[in-house]
Amino acid sequence: MTDKNKIEAIVREFIRDSGLFLVGVKVSSSNKITVLADRKEGITIDECVSIHRHIERHLDRETADFELRVSSPGLDMPFSVIEQYYKNEGEKVEVVTVEGTKFTGRLKNVTEGGFELDTEINTKGKTKEIKELSFNYDQVKSTKAVLTIQ
Repeated sequence: MTDKNKIEAIVREFIRDSGLFLVGVKVSSSNKITVLADRKEGITIDECVSIHRHIERHLDRETADFELRVSSPGLDMPFSVIEQYYKNEGEKVEVVTVEGTKFTGRLKNVTEGGFELDTEINTKGKTKEIKELSFNYDQVKSTKAVLTIQ
């Protein structure tokens, strides 16, 4: 089985100073390697191909056969690195706290320690009010982008 840390090191070395960031690496027991990468503007297919080829050059199929996939994280995947929060700043997201409370709102003021969310709260009657909520990352179970069609 291929070493996950080795793959991460290979990818990080390749994408250094490129604007790309590594979201995650998974290696299954059958040696299926999945690499997720992105950039603030979105990763291109050509960039995924370049990462794939770079990894292929640094692994030996004679030692261990493997299946390799490189892609961007899907819209339905929760954020797993802080760069995803920066990428989605200003966008609509769904936050689930560790207590299980769900909030949907506009992501803003992302920092190394946490972020803020502008969310609509129903008040008495039929009016809604925008409330600013602050979160530390350790208070958050998951955050996902919300797809809005306009």
